[in-house]
Amino acid sequence: MDLVLDAADRHLLTPYVYPSGWPEDEPCRQLLSLFAITNLGALALYLLFGTFSYYFIFDHRLKTHPQFLENQVRREIAYALRSLPWISVPTVALFFAEVRGYSKLYDNIEDSPHGWSGILLSMLSFLFFTDMGIYWIHRALHHKLLYKRFHKPHHLWKIATPFASHAFHPVDGFLQSLPYHVYPFLFPLHKVTYLGLYIFVNVWTISIHDGDYRVPRLLRHVINGSAHHTDHHLYFDYNYGQYFTLWDKIGGSYKSPTAFEGKGPHDYLRKLREK
Repeated sequence: MDLVLDAADRHLLTPYVYPSGWPEDEPCRQLLSLFAITNLGALALYLLFGTFSYYFIFDHRLKTHPQFLENQVRREIAYALRSLPWISVPTVALFFAEVRGYSKLYDNIEDSPHGWSGILLSMLSFLFFTDMGIYWIHRALHHKLLYKRFHKPHHLWKIATPFASHAFHPVDGFLQSLPYHVYPFLFPLHKVTYLGLYIFVNVWTISIHDGDYRVPRLLRHVINGSAHHTDHHLYFDYNYGQYFTLWDKIGGSYKSPTAFEGKGPHDYLRKLREK
C-alpha cells in the first residue's frame, strides 16, 4: 500500500490537498490518506467489476427465480456501501503497519529469496494460505453463536448477483479478508505482487457470485467457482472454500454443485417454464 500512498502523495495529495508544511510520513496524515484511498479503491473495484459482471456475465433470467428477492440488486449495493467504510477501519490499521515497515513486503525482485521463481511460489502460497484461512473462518462464521449476528445478512441473497459479493456485515467482511492481510506479515512478498493479488481476490469474490457456472470439466472438482458458491448460498453447510475445493474435501463439507447435475437454479427455471 505504500506504493499507492506514494503515488497519491506525489500526484494529488501533496500538491493539491494537504498543507505544504504537513510531512508525507507523518502518522496522522498517513492514516487519513490510507482511509480515503482504501475506501475509494474498494468502491471502485466493487462498482467497476461488479457492474461489468452484472451486465455482461450474470444471467438476468436468474432474477425470475422464486428465491430472488424484490429490489435485490439495489439492496445488495446499499448493504455493501454501508459496510465497506466500517470494514476499512481495521483494514487501514493493517495497511498502516505495512507502510511503517512492520511487514515482510519488499520492493525489488533481487530481494526475493529465489528471484522470479520466488515471486511465482509466493503467489501460489498466498492463494493456498488464504484459501485455508478463509475456509476455517467462514466455517466458524456458520456456528450458531456467530451466524445469526454476523454472517446471516450475506445469506439473505439465495440467488446472488455480483453485487452480493461485498454485501457483508462489517465484522464478517473483515474477518474473511483477514488472511489476505496476515500473509505479508508472516511471509516475504513482493509489493507489486501483493497489490495485484489484492485486486485479484476482489475480482474473484465478485466472480463466485456472478451465476456463471462454466468451469473446465477437468477442474470442476478442484476450482471453487460460482456453481459451488451458489450451492453454499442455497444449502448453507457446503462449499466454504474461496478458490479451491481442497479444504471442503478435507473438512467433509464438499458438495458437487447441483448445476453440474442438472438440478441447479437454471434447471429449476427451465422446468418452471416447461410447466
